[in-house]
Amino acid sequence: MVKLSVIVPFYNVQQYAPDTLRSLRANARDDFEFILVDDCSKDETPDILARAERELPGAALVRHEKNGGLATARNTGLDASRGEYVTFLDGDDWIAPGYYEQLLAAIEGLGCDFVRTDHVQCTGRARSVHRVPHGRRGVVMDPREAILPADRSTSVDYAYAWAGIYHRRLADAGLLHFTDGLRTAEDRPWIWRLHREAKSFAAVGTLGVFYRRGVASSLTQIGDVRQLDFIKAFDQVIADTSRDKDAELLLPKAVRTYCAIISHHLGSIERFEPAVARKLKTMSSAALKRMPQDVLDDALDSMDLQRATRLRRLRRRPVSAGVDAA
Repeated sequence: MVKLSVIVPFYNVQQYAPDTLRSLRANARDDFEFILVDDCSKDETPDILARAERELPGAALVRHEKNGGLATARNTGLDASRGEYVTFLDGDDWIAPGYYEQLLAAIEGLGCDFVRTDHVQCTGRARSVHRVPHGRRGVVMDPREAILPADRSTSVDYAYAWAGIYHRRLADAGLLHFTDGLRTAEDRPWIWRLHREAKSFAAVGTLGVFYRRGVASSLTQIGDVRQLDFIKAFDQVIADTSRDKDAELLLPKAVRTYCAIISHHLGSIERFEPAVARKLKTMSSAALKRMPQDVLDDALDSMDLQRATRLRRLRRRPVSAGVDAA
């Protein structure tokens, strides 16, 4: 029986894929499988992965005929996986030797639906530890209790899918798949759904994931139209949370976070192509008008003056008919 499935999408990461694959080899075990998903790479990544399929114990290679984005690639890996537990890794990141054994031991010892972990962010030669914004470590809790408060960073703001491990029963319940086609912020509706619908989780301090920042091909570095998928992602968060039995309690957190992300992108609008920058303003204005207006009023009142003023000005901006999150 496969104990752990590790799902690793790759897209045009020939410079980094060898490090990623070496780190998987240092974690190989007879009952681990590594689902390598080539999302229609155009560089040398397919050749690197073909070699890994032959040489990496437990590796299985799946190829996309066309590029689908990270969310779709992760779904492909999920559909091919067989493990009792599932985790994720991105094709330009890496893990410490023996890390997956530690992660597996943590979730089996706690007996919960999912476990969230800290990680190391790597920007060039700089290293910094980023921790799950959840104070109680190694304690099993109801995930819904970790969504609030609205005005502080909580576990739903730490959306990295690869910073954790998940029991197969979550996949069977439809909670681990991502929204197909989302090209950025794909983790946001996913982490909110996990916290609303899973039964139990815990945060642990296990360090072993190394997250590479500043990669030129990463969408976090590219100011093209794909970045605007964050609007689709947060529209889904708002819509799903609005249907929740505790919507009145949870919506202020969802709306405030959405506003903060819009403000963040507006604050660095110079990195976008001019046409994309204009579309960002138009789509963000429409998004503000779609939010529950009473909840939005309270969210803006709770924010600092600079962000609130920026968002209020955008809220007043006229929006042409037919503008949506597309």
